[in-house]
Amino acid sequence: MPKFKAKGFSLSEKLLILTLLFVMLAEVLIFLPSIGNYRKNWLAERLSAAHIAALAVEAAPNNKVPEMLRKELLTRAQVYSVALKQGEKRQLILQSPIPNKGMPHFYDLREQNFFTLIIEAIKVYFASDKVLIRVVGQPEMSDVEFIEVLMEQGPLKKDMISFALNILGLSIIISLITASLVYIALNRLLVKPIGKLTHNMMHFSENPEDPDRKIDPSGRTDEIGTVENELLAMQTDLSKMLRQKNRLANLGTAVSKINHDLRGMLSTAQLVSDRLSGIDDPTVQRVTPRLMRSIDRAIHLCSDTLQYGKADERSPNRSSFLFQDLINEVLEEQGLPTKDIVINQDIVKGQQVFGDYEQLYRVFTNLIRNSTQVLEANKDGQQPDEISIALAEKEKVYTIDLKDTGPGLPMEARDHLFEAFRGSSRKGGTGLGLAIAAEILQAHNGKITYMDSDKGAHFRIFLPQNGNGAANGQE
Repeated sequence: MPKFKAKGFSLSEKLLILTLLFVMLAEVLIFLPSIGNYRKNWLAERLSAAHIAALAVEAAPNNKVPEMLRKELLTRAQVYSVALKQGEKRQLILQSPIPNKGMPHFYDLREQNFFTLIIEAIKVYFASDKVLIRVVGQPEMSDVEFIEVLMEQGPLKKDMISFALNILGLSIIISLITASLVYIALNRLLVKPIGKLTHNMMHFSENPEDPDRKIDPSGRTDEIGTVENELLAMQTDLSKMLRQKNRLANLGTAVSKINHDLRGMLSTAQLVSDRLSGIDDPTVQRVTPRLMRSIDRAIHLCSDTLQYGKADERSPNRSSFLFQDLINEVLEEQGLPTKDIVINQDIVKGQQVFGDYEQLYRVFTNLIRNSTQVLEANKDGQQPDEISIALAEKEKVYTIDLKDTGPGLPMEARDHLFEAFRGSSRKGGTGLGLAIAAEILQAHNGKITYMDSDKGAHFRIFLPQNGNGAANGQE
C-alpha cells in the first residue's frame, strides 16, 4: 500500500506561523487606536504648554514680556504662535516669525471622533516634516473658549515614529512569547496525538489483519480520546471482516474444487431416479417425483453455488402460485408434521402469492428447517412443539409470519442474524440459511425481520403483491 508524505509545511510549522500572524494582527488592531490616541494626547500637551505660556504673558505688566522670555516660552511649547478666545474676543498672545511654508493644515481637536483620529494619525507618517499645522482645542481646567497654536508637524512625526517603533518591538516580543506558549501547548495537546493517530493508521494499513498493529488508546477523555477509541473499534471490526472474507475466499476455492464431482454424483442419482419412475409400484410412483424434484433442485443449487460469492442472487422469475402448495411441498420434504412437532397453518384456501417459486421455496425451507432443528435439539418430551405459518394481505403487501415454540434466539445472536457465518441461531450453524433468505427477499423488494416474542422464534416476511416497489412493513 503506498505511503503518503506531507508536502510543504508540517502541521506544527503551520501552527507556529498562524499563531505569529494572528498575534501580529491583534497588535495591529490595537496599534491603530493607540497612534490616534497618542497624536491627540501629544497635541493636547502642546495646547497645555501654549496655555501656560499665555498665562505667563497675561500675568506680566501690560501683557508684555521680554523678548528673551517670549522666545523661551514659544520654544518650550514648540509653537510659532499662541492665540486665545474668551467670550467674543480673540487675542494673539505670543507670536514669532512664521516661515513661508504654504497654507497650514487645520485640525480641531474638539470635533474629531474615533475614526478621524486614526485616519489623521496615519496621515502624519506620510506627511512632510516641514508642513505647518494649526491646532485648535480647549485646554483642561480653563475658562477660555479655545486656544489656537501654529506649529511644525516635524516634532509630532518624530515622536510618533518613535512610538510606533516601540510598539512594533513590543508586539514582536509578545508575538514570539505567545506563539511559543501556544505552539508548545497545542503541539502537546493536538499535534503529537494527531501524529500518533496518523502513524498508527499508516502502520495498520500495511497489514490490517495483524492484531498488534491496532492503536493503543491513551485513556484521554476528550475528543482525541474519543477518536482513539473509535479508531480502535473500526480497526477491530475491519480485522474481523478481512479474516472473514479470507475464510469465505478459501471456502469458495474449496467449493469450486468439489463442484464438478458433486454435480457428477447428482447426475448419477438423477439417472437412477429416472429408472425408478419406470417401476410399477404405487409407493415408488408416489415418492419418485419428489426425489426427482429434490435432485433437480440440488443440481441447480450446486451450479449456482459459486455465484454466492461472485454476484447477487439472480433476478426473480415471478409468477402467481398457491402459497398452500409451496408450504405443503416444503413440509413434505422436511417430513413434517411428526409426533413431536405440530404444524398450524393460517392460510386462506386458494390464496396466491406473486414471486419466484423456487427462490421462495428455498426461503421457507431454510426457515422451517432451522425451526425443526432447534425444536428437536430442545424437546422436553412432555408435549409436542408447534410451528405456525400465517399469511395475510394488507395494502398490497403479503405479511407472512412463521413462529415456533422453541427457546427463541439469544440477544447476542440477533445483532448479525442475517449475515453469513455470523448470524447462526444454533451452535455449529453457519448462518447461511438466514443470509440466503434475506438476500432472496431483498431481490423480491421484500424483507425479513425478527420479531420480539415471549416464547419461541418469530420471523415476519414482507413481500409486495405485484413485485414492484419496496414492502415497507412495520416491525
